Amino acid sequence: MSDSAAKPRPEFRNINISNLMAYRLPLAGRVSILHRVSGALLFLALPFLISLFDMSFSTEAGFAAMSVVAGNPIVKLVLLVLIWGYCHHFCAGIRYLVLDMHIGLDKAGAFKSASVVMGASLGLTLVFALKLFGAW
Repeated sequence: MSDSAAKPRPEFRNINISNLMAYRLPLAGRVSILHRVSGALLFLALPFLISLFDMSFSTEAGFAAMSVVAGNPIVKLVLLVLIWGYCHHFCAGIRYLVLDMHIGLDKAGAFKSASVVMGASLGLTLVFALKLFGAW
């Protein structure tokens, strides 16, 4: 007689709001969600970025005004978040292009590529943060 008939079937339950904080995504899932968040963030910040770009290229007085606005520490933090969003979205986009070529689809490969994306995006953000806040 087969042992498979005696085993109880596994229960699959929907995740509700109370279980959401206890649910742990793998790193590749976090990278996927952050890719979507960074894309939405960049899309929503587009009017702000276009206005800064327009202000800087219109006249010399506009450039001086943009420099004053961009010199504010709160604006610098907003720009740093946008820089992170761009770096993460770019690195994760390259990861997804590689995954579309069927490279790194297994569990270990997906973890490695997700780790590289997180490390590269945070490393690039750190370099740009040092430049933005005047470390060199």
